[in-house]
Amino acid sequence: MRLFIATLSTETNTFCTMPTGMSGFEEYFLRHGDASKSQPNLMTEALHVWRRNAEALGWSITESLAAIAEPAGPTIASCYKALRDEILGDLEKAGGADIVLLQLHGAMISQQVEDCEGDIVACVRNLCPDAVIGISLDLHCHLTQKMMDACDLIICFKEYPHDDASDRAEELFDLAHRTAVGQIKPTMAMFDCNMINVYLTKTGAMRKFVDGMSTYEKKPGILSISLAHGFPWADVKDVGARMLAVTDDNANLAAQTAETLGKEFFDLRHDVTDQFVSMEMALDIAESATRGPVVLADMGDNSGGGAPGDATFLLRATLDRGLTNVVTGIFWDPVVVRICEDAGEGATLNLRIGGKTGLASGIPVDISGTVMKIADGLGQHLGLGLEPLGKMVWIRCENSLDIVVNDLRTQVYHPEALEQLGIDLSEKSIVCVKSMFHFFTPFQKIAAQIVQVATPGGTSQDFATLRYSKRDNCFWPKNSGNIFAQTSAQSLMSD
Repeated sequence: MRLFIATLSTETNTFCTMPTGMSGFEEYFLRHGDASKSQPNLMTEALHVWRRNAEALGWSITESLAAIAEPAGPTIASCYKALRDEILGDLEKAGGADIVLLQLHGAMISQQVEDCEGDIVACVRNLCPDAVIGISLDLHCHLTQKMMDACDLIICFKEYPHDDASDRAEELFDLAHRTAVGQIKPTMAMFDCNMINVYLTKTGAMRKFVDGMSTYEKKPGILSISLAHGFPWADVKDVGARMLAVTDDNANLAAQTAETLGKEFFDLRHDVTDQFVSMEMALDIAESATRGPVVLADMGDNSGGGAPGDATFLLRATLDRGLTNVVTGIFWDPVVVRICEDAGEGATLNLRIGGKTGLASGIPVDISGTVMKIADGLGQHLGLGLEPLGKMVWIRCENSLDIVVNDLRTQVYHPEALEQLGIDLSEKSIVCVKSMFHFFTPFQKIAAQIVQVATPGGTSQDFATLRYSKRDNCFWPKNSGNIFAQTSAQSLMSD
């Protein structure tokens, strides 16, 4: 059996003014056929799983590109073409494959292609018309008909935070193997849930729903169930949550299952959607807390969603209140990193923090602080994977305010991102992290309280007011009530 594997992953925020270029891949993760020899990260865990399983079965393996960039604006057209064509060129050189497995993101947009993943798998299908093609997607994907038409199998992560990448890779490998040897015949169907939001899967109604999906997979004839949450900061026609069902050669069962679970998810819309507090209320909570640390998530400036990572709104509000014993980060500010690196550890400097990339980042904050630590080559864990942190600087200001900056855009996943510099988070009253959900589970272990804050910025949570021009406004929370009933009534009227 001949197996071909590759990874291409970035998540595109069309409301972000920063383009994604080749430098974004080069500085984050770019390997040409040997990523499975490096320590795994979230999007390369699958390559390790697939290689290990294929080697155990004695298959021949062609490993192609592994390219990952931190989310930002649309990918430069020439960059996307070069990355896509490297994968396709390697596939041609290999003489095709019996099974093609790709770890993609599902929300990559280039300047010329709205559905990059659909484009890639369509090209792969043209090259290998008889191959079993399977893709694993981040659950923040735009599930499209073009993907469905070109693939035999699509599986999405079930968990947010994403700690099941290896589990989904194992699942996809097993189903692709069984398909290739004729044991099963996957048949897929998807259903548009008409919802745009973000959903944390670790607690409450969302946890129960995900567990229910896994239970559904044990029913006769059902091979896999996925909920594509969608990536809400993208103005594309396929934005929003979609339910995906994969059955064994039963189109009706696939369609019925996707619709049943999709409507069940819509009925739970109020229960599965978390309510986030305002910045002022969050600071009230933190200020009145009797013990710490209180962890505040700066959700509006999450670089994992394409925000710049240099917004100053929460920092400025913290300073205006005169709060003490606070640590905040990670600010993406290569200029400050360079200045601190030139001055060296121990230097006391006047610095202008953040607010450099546009209106969504706010106004720069002027501080005076001492360079406590400069470090390079560190990483932070996201599930089993180790994600890079770039060059990091810890700056200490008056009132025990610690600011962490770096030169590589990344959200905070784990306490170790800050602790490796020598900061003792257990001694802090307030810890402000630029993140949305991925930080949640690791920080639960050290936090007295976690507050997710609806801060301004490039990843604002106000989805009802985002300007989507490429899909209709018949989605929740833009419209309230039973959208499916509204849609049915409109359809009857048009008939």
